[in-house]
Amino acid sequence: MNSVPENLISLEDVRVEYSSRPSLFGSGQSVRAVDGVSLEIKRGETLGLVGESGCGKSTLGRAVLRLTEPTSGRVMHDGDDLASLQPEEMRRRRRQLQMIFQDPYSSLNPRMTTGQIIGEPLKTFDLGASKDRVQTLMETVGLDRRFIDRRPREFSGGQRQRIGIARALAAEPEFIVADEPISALDVSIQAQILNLMRRLQKENGLTYLFISHDLRAVRHIADRVAVMYLGRIVELADAKELYRDPLMPYTRALMSSIPVADPVIERKRERIILRGDVPSPFDPPSGCHFHTRCPFAIDECSRIEPRLVEIKPGHTAACIRISPGHPHIGQNVASGLGALTQ
Repeated sequence: MNSVPENLISLEDVRVEYSSRPSLFGSGQSVRAVDGVSLEIKRGETLGLVGESGCGKSTLGRAVLRLTEPTSGRVMHDGDDLASLQPEEMRRRRRQLQMIFQDPYSSLNPRMTTGQIIGEPLKTFDLGASKDRVQTLMETVGLDRRFIDRRPREFSGGQRQRIGIARALAAEPEFIVADEPISALDVSIQAQILNLMRRLQKENGLTYLFISHDLRAVRHIADRVAVMYLGRIVELADAKELYRDPLMPYTRALMSSIPVADPVIERKRERIILRGDVPSPFDPPSGCHFHTRCPFAIDECSRIEPRLVEIKPGHTAACIRISPGHPHIGQNVASGLGALTQ
């Protein structure tokens, strides 16, 4: 009897590169949006993926679903390499792998009714696109079944995102990439959508890759969190552990930007302000991509490309200054360890 793999999705050294067109001012450039990412997403969990805008989060999410083809590396679903599947088998997998898009205004066809939008996956995968089934899906996400003939322009932003969630659920998937699903919504609506996603996960046994730059939202919904910077994963840990004790200097800076509700604590706490701007992905820094902005960088950081290694049980980071077991670590690097782990 074959056992069910613990990891529903596995990424092995995934890279995604884009090339710009040549212009009058020079030849085209190549940008590595995703730079050698290896990652596992466990069955039934929510993996949060965080980082600044432009770090490659959305590209990675699309690569997982093969909406963007990886330049190299492998994306595995249930132990099978998606790139090696025959078209008919890939079509079957498409039903199990769905996406909730960032912008509920542009991701819905304005010419289609709610019933047509939600019913489209039912028709595509021959699941029976009956009116009652569509209306049941609408009710599942908190929409009135009487709205079935309305068009997207007649809904609020939160309601449109509920339509997008219902469309993703229609195919009865087991894995959903949620790409910034609340960033275009009012703050008052964001918590409603997050609670809806958590409820649907429990009821349907869903696995999420939740992409966001909103660290408060990720803290609310994620089981584990991966931190991304310029196409690379730089830290990965259980959500509670990461928020309690971030190791990577970049992660610490991100965490320090989260506002605290208590005004007394907010006034006293120390913010970590990163120097400079995010480097261009067309010409990323050598060694550790973060060294040009890191307050703890030393000469070795510009020469050594740090590997993602386990610092504590279940907590990995890519930084030579906090990696005592790093093969290239020297005494002068180790001397800075205390300053980063206090």
